[in-house]
Order: sequence, then C-alpha cells, then structure tokens
Amino acid sequence: MPPTLASLVHHSALKLTVRAGEDHLDVPVRWVHASELADPVPYMEGGELLLITALKLDAEDPKAMRRYVKRLVGAGVVGLGFAVGVNYDEIPQALVDTAGEEGLPLLEVPRRTPFIAISKAVSAAIAADQYRSVTAGFAAQRELTKQALTDGPEGLLSALAAQVDGWAALYDASGAVVATAPEWAGRRAARLTADVERLRDRPAPASSVVGGPDNEDRVELHTLGTGRRPRAALAVGTEAALGTAERYAVHSAIALLTLTTERSRSLQAAHERIGAAVLRLLLAGHPDHARAVAGDLYGGLLDAPFRIIVGESTDGEPLDGLAEVVESAAARSGEAVLVVAEGPERLVVLAVDGGAAVEACGEYAATREGERASSTTEEHTGDEDDLVVGLSAPAGPIAAAGAYKQAEQALSVARRRGRVLVEHEQLAAGSVLPLLADDAVRAFADGLLRPLAEHDATGRGDLVASLRAWLSRHGQWDAAAADLGVHRHTLRYRMRRVEEILGRSLDDPDVRMELWLALKATAAAE
Repeated sequence: MPPTLASLVHHSALKLTVRAGEDHLDVPVRWVHASELADPVPYMEGGELLLITALKLDAEDPKAMRRYVKRLVGAGVVGLGFAVGVNYDEIPQALVDTAGEEGLPLLEVPRRTPFIAISKAVSAAIAADQYRSVTAGFAAQRELTKQALTDGPEGLLSALAAQVDGWAALYDASGAVVATAPEWAGRRAARLTADVERLRDRPAPASSVVGGPDNEDRVELHTLGTGRRPRAALAVGTEAALGTAERYAVHSAIALLTLTTERSRSLQAAHERIGAAVLRLLLAGHPDHARAVAGDLYGGLLDAPFRIIVGESTDGEPLDGLAEVVESAAARSGEAVLVVAEGPERLVVLAVDGGAAVEACGEYAATREGERASSTTEEHTGDEDDLVVGLSAPAGPIAAAGAYKQAEQALSVARRRGRVLVEHEQLAAGSVLPLLADDAVRAFADGLLRPLAEHDATGRGDLVASLRAWLSRHGQWDAAAADLGVHRHTLRYRMRRVEEILGRSLDDPDVRMELWLALKATAAAE
C-alpha cells in the first residue's frame, strides 16, 4: 500500500497531530511539497501533502483562509501540514475552522520535526511500496510462466485472473472467445467481441480500456502478436484500476501469450506446408500417400465426405479474412480443416461436409454479398470484385481431383455472374440459361442472328420469329406453322431463306443448337 496521511500520523518519529479532517486520513499521499506561495496551485499535480509555515499568509483572516483552502482542495491536495513555532506558535483558528469545513486534513508539525523528515518518510514508504509491487510482479510472472508451461493458455488465464482479483479472456484472430477464467466470465467476454474487433483494426500493438458489460467492471483489451495483424487478443476485467503489481502480471501475461501465439504461428507455417503436400497428393490421385503424409494432423477429414472450397481475390486481404473465418469456425467446433494458400491471391480449403467451416464460409460470403449490394456503382464495378468463391459437391479422397474441378467451375461461374460464392450443386440442379448472360455469349448471338434481324427490318418477312417457332417445335412444320398462324409452305420458304442468308444447313444438329442458344441469349438480354 502507498503511504497515507494516517500512516504518517502514526509514524512515531514525526510526532504529527491531526487538527482537522480526521475522517479523510486514509487518502494516499503521492508526494510531499513545501511552498510558502500565497497560491501554490499552479505547481500542484494532485495527491500532494503541502507543508507550510504561513510565512506569506494571513492565517488569522477567515476570508483569506477560506479562499486558500478552497484552491488547495480544488487542486487535489490531500493534506496540509502546518509547522508551529516558526511564524505562529499554534495553528490559527481561522485555518483550523476552514480546513474542517472543507474536509481538508490539517496536520500540526512540531518545530523539532523538519519538513525534510516528512519528505523522507513519504519517499521511503513509496519506495517500499514499489519494491513490494515489483517483488509481487516477479512472483506473479513466475507463477504465470509455470502455469503457461504446464497447463497452456487456460492455466495462464486462471493464474492471471487470480492475480488481478478479476477475470481474463483470450480471443482468436477473428474476435471469437477461445478461453476464459473463471468459467463464469464467458458470457461477459462474449459481449465484448465488438470492442475486440474494433481494436484489431488499429495498428498493432494496440490496447484500450472499456466499461464492462452493463458497467459491471473495468476491462482492459490488448492485442497479441508481433505482426501487422494481431494473432489474438487478451481481455482483463477488474472492479478498479490495476495497481503496480497487477500491471506487472498483465504485462507478463501479454508477453507469454505473444510467445505462445508466435510459436503457434511457426507451427502453423509447418502445418501449412504439410497441408500443401497432402493436397497435391490428393489431386494427383494418391489418397493413400496423402493419408500417410497427413498422419493424425487432420483427424478423420480424409476418411469422411468433404468439400473443396476455392477462393480467389485481386488482393490478399479478403483471403486472409476467409482463412481466419473457416479456421476459427473449425477450431471452435473441434473439426479438422486443411487450408492451403496457392499464391497470394488463391486459397484452397478442404472442410468437412456439413460442418461448421463450410457453414462459416457461406455466412462470410453472404455478408460480403450484402456489403457489395449496398455499395455504390462507383465503389464496386465488375472489374473490382475482390473475392469469388467456388464450392464443390461432397466428395471423398478418391474423387478429390473431380471435386477440385467442380470448385473451379463454380468459381468461374461466380466470377461471370458477379457473385461472391457459387456452389457446384446449384449449377447441376439449375438451368444452363443463366450462363447465357455472359457478354461473350451475347456478342456471339448478336453476330449470328444479325443477318436475319436485318432482313426482317426491311419488312420482307419474319425470319427470327419463324426460326424460333420452328426450333421450339423440333422442326414439326404443321405445329410451328399453327403457332405462327401461317401456312406450312410459307414456313418452309422462310426456313430456306434462313439457310440461304446464314449459309448454314438446318439439318445440322450443331447449327440448330447454336441458333437455339443464340435466340435464348438474345431473349435473356431483352
């Protein structure tokens, strides 16, 4: 504990006597300052015990003393020491009364007690308190280190919560709660995820102090990690501001958790290299070799149906976000997931079919889709889509290459449609017609049908409509002629004109297919 006015009064060598403010002696004393100025307030910081002899004060004037004492109280002075036997044989009653009215402790300093003795006593007490705090801090550091080595981050959080007499929580890179101590703090920690996410956007290392949920406590937030982006975050909740010993404990925890995350980062890099080798073996059609290389790293991922996710981006940032989302979701649910970066702008993920990682990927894509939809045209044009994702159908190790191709096909469709995510199953269950919306297909259709459209524009017939009716009736003359309301001979004449103008035979199934798709593409564009 730092020195207080009460501890100075009880100091046997100082012989101080309380003359006013007996109820406020438990206030800590930050420093001792002697000043004979009529207004020493400009030179005060607050928390001082001011020592005077009243050399330049009219201590017997009640009005002057009232102004003087009020200024001291307003400046945060915690006590006033008055030396008797120098200018006054005893403390004037005007000062005693005013100090009592304002609640300012007034201490009588006997002539045989020099001011420097009081300063030394306070300095010694402050030094002793700091020594106790440093000693306690080192003891806390040893305990935190021991718990971190024996029980990992969970043990470290428990030791830290005990040291600060509060609670502690660890968050992962996505802002999700990883562990808390004690267990009852889990709900409190979860309500601070928005504050953790805001802290992650600041340059690392970053920290902030927030009011706890429902103002239950005071919470300090600190980012963890040495890179540009934080790898994790630490929250420490207490009822009051941290003391010196508690501050040592928090700083030690930050250092230990940072070492843990950086070590995990190195292990993660090695893990990623193994994952890349496993993926190459799967795609090369060697599932047994892939299992041998993977060992126990991916649990039963290679033995159960999985999906392949392929993501591409024009910059690395969104892919970092996608990787964090799927890895965090898998970690929270206890799933195995394989994440491989194929260059700075491409990511491949193997995740359990129907698992939390695949669900999190879909939610992440939906959020980005909503952000993109709410953006202005200037902010997001077709050339600026910064994230596209393709998701394969469920597959096993033997069919991994096929699943990878499915994901790439879905990715290509997502890019053409301006979508964030497309599932291959959606393509198989849907229609081919949406694919005709591609600009290249429309250009082909316009070029193929333009001679017929130009012929119709002269008013010499309706070849485009006739061709559409004939193809829709699979070349049945009577049915197509009835749809058009013309004689079948008229329709036969028009189809010959189509062949003459296009220079193609309608007996060729490829020609009929191209014309039908061109008509569909043109109709979709109208």
